[in-house]
Amino acid sequence: MYGLNKQKSDLVARIKLLSPDTTAKEIVLIEKAFDFAANAHNNQTRASGNDYFTEHCVSVANHTLDLGMDYILVCAALLHDTIEDTNTTIEDLKETFNDEITGLVEGVSKLDKAQYIGNERHVESLRKFFISVAGDLRVVILKLADRWHNLETLQHLDPERQKHISTESIMIFAPLASRLGMGKLVGIINDLAFPFAYPEKYKQTKVLMDSQIKKSSGTITKMYRDLTVDLHIILGYSAKIDKRIKGTYSLYRKLERYDWDVERVHDLVALRAIVKNLNDCYQSLGAVHEHWRPIPNRIKDFIAVPKPNGYQSLHTTVFSGDGLNVEIQIRTEEMHEFDEYGIASHHSYKMDQFHREGSGSFAWVEQLREFQKADISPNDYLKRLSTDFIQDQIFVFTPKGDVIDLPIGATILDYAYALHSEIGEHASGGRINGKYMALKTVLNNEDIVEIVPNSKSHPTDKWLDQCITSYALGKIRRYIKKQHDLITN
Repeated sequence: MYGLNKQKSDLVARIKLLSPDTTAKEIVLIEKAFDFAANAHNNQTRASGNDYFTEHCVSVANHTLDLGMDYILVCAALLHDTIEDTNTTIEDLKETFNDEITGLVEGVSKLDKAQYIGNERHVESLRKFFISVAGDLRVVILKLADRWHNLETLQHLDPERQKHISTESIMIFAPLASRLGMGKLVGIINDLAFPFAYPEKYKQTKVLMDSQIKKSSGTITKMYRDLTVDLHIILGYSAKIDKRIKGTYSLYRKLERYDWDVERVHDLVALRAIVKNLNDCYQSLGAVHEHWRPIPNRIKDFIAVPKPNGYQSLHTTVFSGDGLNVEIQIRTEEMHEFDEYGIASHHSYKMDQFHREGSGSFAWVEQLREFQKADISPNDYLKRLSTDFIQDQIFVFTPKGDVIDLPIGATILDYAYALHSEIGEHASGGRINGKYMALKTVLNNEDIVEIVPNSKSHPTDKWLDQCITSYALGKIRRYIKKQHDLITN
């Protein structure tokens, strides 16, 4: 009993520290959720042999706080396994807690239920998961926190389960966290899963990583001191400067692209400066370039042109002067918080609007809702899911400078439908960086694309071979079917 009370008081103390506006009434609700879940999971243990509630449920609650969430998510985290793993029913929760908390717990519980076998069972689980993504994003954040802790305790499972959970985490959960802009969680999930998913590649990467970090240690330390002085002189205050080491899985992905030539990786160890405001970002960039020579074509202004998931920062890679190239990132505190927490950032939402409007700035969520309506086979579902929502993305620009998020391999026709279905239906071609190209032309990252319309242009069967996104394919098929029905009727 002492251990439970200590964990409860520690959790409450942490909530008060991180969210000082939490009311006494809200604290009482958290304590009620803690006691309810502790009683429901009484005498249950995990694969490690430790108490289920204190090891897992309390840890997930703490991870929701790590992600910047509020008391509602903390309560739901404490209760998230009660329906699935105890005798507790939905009605029991409704009698004790409000509909919001109960709905979140029910949402997470539904993700873990599958009544299919083999590949269909896995696909149905994914389908349910992404239905929840298209619904209340808080359910997904709770599930991500749950997966985070499961990966932290993966060593206690048998090798087959380790392989399944770790691979799924890299293929599904990390890309989803990335789509939500939760950069910190992306790195955590990938790095926890990597040793279990691809153990030999992990060992190979780790050897190169440790060697390169040791080699660059002296240079980074000197640049850190110099940058601290330079920015204090130009800004008049001490900017927060961190040394950032690239995650092992992120390094592995880059090494794969560079034929395992670690010398071509310029951001293994980077410096990150966090300043007070937007003007200070650009002043700091000038100071960096006065001190160190920038590498051509390695300056990225993600402040003026944010990434589709909302990420903002200035990036530049400079010659250190002793043979090492070093990336320096510059951003404000608000930009940094968004990079780590994404849609869960305090600056990106108000909790009372989160359920209704939280996905509004994420166009891909709307496309995901459309995708869930498709009546397709399990194999086609996996293929379309991978193409549209999981694999690496590119971003292209409209002539006005708006950013459109598309999967690698997307064409002008995919882009036209991403703008609007009516634009897609009457597209005849497009101009890429000012040059006219056919609808089937594949787009590259940072292309500027303008659709050339034609009132006589309309979808045909041939168009199905000129695009790859489910959204465009679905719209084209519906148009063709509608025209066919008009003719036959």
